[in-house]
Amino acid sequence: MFSPGRTRMVPRDAWIAVYMMADHYRGTLYAGVTAQFITRITDHREGRGSAFTRRYGLTRLVWYEEHMLMTEAIQRETSIKRWPRQWKINLIERDNPRWDDLYAAVFEWTPVPKWTPGFPPPS
Repeated sequence: MFSPGRTRMVPRDAWIAVYMMADHYRGTLYAGVTAQFITRITDHREGRGSAFTRRYGLTRLVWYEEHMLMTEAIQRETSIKRWPRQWKINLIERDNPRWDDLYAAVFEWTPVPKWTPGFPPPS
C-alpha cells in the first residue's frame, strides 16, 4: 500500500487506473489501483493477481477509471474502498449496467494508424 513518506517511481509508459473486478453480476467485488493496467488485469485473470481475487475467482473487469497521477488514483481507490457496497454497484452500473467483462473492449483493440494531411494515407 502507499506510504506517504516513500517515493515511488511510475514507469514512463504507465497506464494508471483504478478498477473493480467481479466474479459475476452483482457478485463479489475487488477494488484496486495500478500503474500497469494491462499487466495487472491480465494477472488477475490468470490467477496471478491478489490472493483475494484468486481465492474468489474475480476475473471480470467491470469498471475502471484512468488517472494522470498515481497519487490521485490511490486517493480515489481508498475512497471507493470505504464506500458502502451499494455505492460501488451504482458506480459500476452507471457505465456498465449488465456488468459485462470490459477486458476485450479495453485490451484487444487494434489502433487505427494516424493520417497526417499532406502525406499519403497509410496502406
